[in-house]
Amino acid sequence: MASTRRLAAIMFTDLVGYTSLAQSDEAAALRLLKEEEDLVRPLLRVGHGREIKSTGDGFLVEFGSALQAVQCATDIQCRLRERNSGKGVLPMVLRIGVHLGDVEERGGDIFGDAVNIAARIQPLAPPGGICISSQVFDQVRNKIPNQFERLGPKKLRNLEHAIEVYRVALPGEGSSPPRSEIALPTRLAVLPLVNISPDPKDEYIADGLTEELTSALSKLRELRVIARTSVGQYKSTSKPVSQIGAELGVGSILEGSVRKAGHRLRITLQLIDVDSQEHLWAESYDRQLSDVFAIQTEIAEQTAGALQLKLIGSEKESIRKRPTSNLEAYDLYLRGIHAARQSTPEGFKESFQCLEEAIRLDPTFSLACSFLANTYLLLAGDTLPPGQSFPRATVLVARALELDPSSSDAHTARGNLALQYDHDWQLAEGEFRKAISLNSSNANAYFWHGILLYVLRRFAEAREALCTAIELDPLWKNPRAWRILLEQDSGELESAIALVRDELARNPKNPAYHVRLGTLLVQTDRKDEARAEVGRSSGSLTRYEQLDRAFLWNALGKPEVARRLAKEWADVSRTEFVPATLIAGAYAVVGEREKAFDWLRRDRRRKAGAFWLDYQSIWFDALRQEPRFAAMVEELRIPVKRGGLTPARVPSASRAFRPGGRRKSTRMSPPRVSR
Repeated sequence: MASTRRLAAIMFTDLVGYTSLAQSDEAAALRLLKEEEDLVRPLLRVGHGREIKSTGDGFLVEFGSALQAVQCATDIQCRLRERNSGKGVLPMVLRIGVHLGDVEERGGDIFGDAVNIAARIQPLAPPGGICISSQVFDQVRNKIPNQFERLGPKKLRNLEHAIEVYRVALPGEGSSPPRSEIALPTRLAVLPLVNISPDPKDEYIADGLTEELTSALSKLRELRVIARTSVGQYKSTSKPVSQIGAELGVGSILEGSVRKAGHRLRITLQLIDVDSQEHLWAESYDRQLSDVFAIQTEIAEQTAGALQLKLIGSEKESIRKRPTSNLEAYDLYLRGIHAARQSTPEGFKESFQCLEEAIRLDPTFSLACSFLANTYLLLAGDTLPPGQSFPRATVLVARALELDPSSSDAHTARGNLALQYDHDWQLAEGEFRKAISLNSSNANAYFWHGILLYVLRRFAEAREALCTAIELDPLWKNPRAWRILLEQDSGELESAIALVRDELARNPKNPAYHVRLGTLLVQTDRKDEARAEVGRSSGSLTRYEQLDRAFLWNALGKPEVARRLAKEWADVSRTEFVPATLIAGAYAVVGEREKAFDWLRRDRRRKAGAFWLDYQSIWFDALRQEPRFAAMVEELRIPVKRGGLTPARVPSASRAFRPGGRRKSTRMSPPRVSR
């Protein structure tokens, strides 16, 4: 058997107390183990770790460098601290050990002293801690801000010589380091800039510059920037930095204000360390409006310097690139951002006008093309008919990529078009992966990749992608909603129920989650509890959530709700856009098969129908065994194993959380959960 030998950093993790927990409460232990996998795996990928195998309650992971391994281990332990600080959670505590040495790969596994030593160093770590060998220490001691505690030489089992071992201090541990050695985080949030201009109408400048700074900083490969969806919720907030940092899971925050007076622009910013509340840097920029691009470049470079990030040539080139030389076009672009964020018909209309005019003034304005394409995709299948939205978005995406092939947002949009419009699954996956490689902070790319993998029923990979989207955009509800859908579809009903209850703990009055919980309770034969949940589901619901509620009532003996929706939507569809799969689903729920198939055929005749996403829905359980339904599924050319298109009877989750409703974002917009 062929083998390869190389130098690698090896990391072992172990879940403390798992064996005893499994003996006392096996169900709780299994839930904790699954949560560990969901939390750790996305961090391994972001940290450039290669998972070799699971060790039962831990992982064996290979890294290309000792620095990557220690940084990833630190990220894992910090995330676990944040997770364990929540009220009522079962503690999840890991020990981590890291060693550097030669390994030999055979048959997908790795062998050698480096593996054995890392495995023996791991138990020396305190619960929640990290231990490393002297070989690792020598590689990282001058490259990371962590302090180290020398534990001395340790005699390890089956090793002739003792190994020098060090404990890695996590941020906040040990004595306070000198100012120059303050632990500087790699997770950053750019809070909405405050408009202090004399004219309140200049609010659009503050919003637009917030978006631009977030975008510029997210291009730095060593920095994880929280997406605009989450930070937008802190506009005009009175919360302290420490609370915001804890809620977003970041170590530093960039905040400030913008003042426009005539043709002059004054931007005041400060970068704050969340733990120490210290200002890592503060600066005021008083320039001509025409210098706005140079200011953004200076801010990005100064932030990178304060966080001790090394910029490579392509990153410098990217953040210094001027999006347009036409200031009037740029002003319209900022107005378009601000208008679209209002998420109203009037706001979107104004955004379209501003962006189209910006592109007319500067046909080489790639950023405006991407933004406008994403706005069309935001509304496709919701307030705009897909036949109107997708063709225009196709033209804009092609132009954006021609002008700037390195645009992560444009590649995400191209992937979304391939997914929703062309149903070219292979192209969609390639585009999403390209978008992620260009910008590892692109939560939308991870999210839509997760949706693609869900459609293809590659549930484990979909879970990983959605968890990464949640990490990058922790307050964005959509990835969490789809994560529930994923657990439901993959048969993990109890896990899905636990996730829904978590969401209801955050927002007990959200009717959509009461509908979702009721559906899950029906699936687990707890109809009395489901009846109580449907009684709590009064409130504003999207059409998809209304159909789920009708499905739930039908299961509880009241089919008239679904019949009423079917008739109402069929009538409405004569004058406004209603997804045909919704009407088909309402008829299918009450057993009117011919009407259901008639509406499904109408959907299939549309180039941009929704059957590709809704085919797994419990609405269509009554049709699933019919050859006509199987033929429609086959037309989708979804590359799953034979038999995999028919869900095991754990019924598939319905579309309470699917593309249709939209969030307040002008980047690629995933499905909304009713707020």
